[in-house]
Parts: sequence; C-alpha cells; structure tokens
Amino acid sequence: MDSEFLQTLWVTFKLAASTTVILMIIGLPVAYFLAYSRFRFRPVIEALVSMPLVLPPSVIGYYILVAYSPQNWFGRWLNESLGIRLAFSFQGILIASVIFSLPFMIQPLQNGLRALPESFREAAYTLGKSKSQTFFRVLLPNIKPSVITAIALTFAHCIGEFGIVLIVGGNMPGQTRVASIAIYDEVQSLNFNMANRYAFVLFAISFILLTVIYSINKKHETWRMM
Repeated sequence: MDSEFLQTLWVTFKLAASTTVILMIIGLPVAYFLAYSRFRFRPVIEALVSMPLVLPPSVIGYYILVAYSPQNWFGRWLNESLGIRLAFSFQGILIASVIFSLPFMIQPLQNGLRALPESFREAAYTLGKSKSQTFFRVLLPNIKPSVITAIALTFAHCIGEFGIVLIVGGNMPGQTRVASIAIYDEVQSLNFNMANRYAFVLFAISFILLTVIYSINKKHETWRMM
C-alpha cells in the first residue's frame, strides 16, 4: 500500500477516534442533564444538540469557518492571544467534528438513561449514594448497550464525514484529507481503483460497527425478556 493511502486512512481514524473520546467525556454529563433535569429551557438545549441531524453539513461548516476567521472576534482572539489558527488544520476539523457528531453520542445515552426505572436512582439515594456515585456505579453499568451504541455510531459517523471537513479543513494531505474526500478526488480523476480501496475500507468498518450494535441490542433484549 502506498504512503498517501495509509496517511489518509490514519487521518480519518485519528479524527474519528479523537472525536469519539472527546464526545464520550462531554456526552455523559450532558445526557444525564437532559435525561433528568427539569430545567425550563431543556427543549431548547435538546434542539441545539439535535441540529446536526437536520441541518446540511455545509451550513454548520460555514458558521464554524466564519468563527475561525481572523475577521471574527473568536478567530482573532485565538490568533492574537494564543497564536492558534484553526481554519484548515486538524484541530479545526476536530472541533467541527465534535460539534457535528453531538447527537450521535448524546441521544443514545439520553434514551438509555430515560429507559431506566426511577427506582434505581431512588434506591441508590436511600442507601446514601451521591449523584456521581449513583451515576457511575448504578446507572452507567445498566446502560452498557446504549454506551456501546453511542460510541459505535459516533465513530462510524465520523469516518464518513465529508461536507463539514471539506469546508472547515479543505483537502490538505496528511492534515485534513480524510477518506471520504479522497474518494471524491479519485472519482473526479477517474481513478476508480483507488476510490474503491477507500470505499471498501469505510464500508467494511461501518458494516462491522453496525453489526456489533445490533448484536449487542439483541442480546440485551433477550436478557430483559428472560
């Protein structure tokens, strides 16, 4: 295999893995808040989290790119104060990927928490457990299928990202060029053999991840029926 092919796959998997890890850290507390909070404006937060499901990637990518621009206060502050330029960089597409993949991590976790009986939390509180202890020792172990689903869906979604990565990161080999963009380039160049290599890798990984999700959910449903 040539170095450019491996390099593109490495950027793709690094982006997907980094996004998944960051969203796992962010997603757990956010999902807990959305599942149990009685905050008056919770529907507004839920709508914002779910926006990537209905908005075209180009729309979100455009606004992120505008925010990164030195002509915008945020981009100017990053550039002048920290010497950071996020546009057309791996760090820039990573932040964009985290924002765009939010619902794929949070919604499965939120649904899993909501499906648990309220008695789980009440029993834990009665035994003197704190909210954090209840979450990590009682609630989290009982939503393992939701956790695995969230991780797998987020990773699978990330490896197929195209529009938002192209707008925010461009097509820079070794930095922002991911497999989905490489497929487009190879098809435009009529290099169908190389496009097929990229496409097969993404297809195989997505198929394996979805199979794992459905297998775990099936086992969980069988266990609950016993």
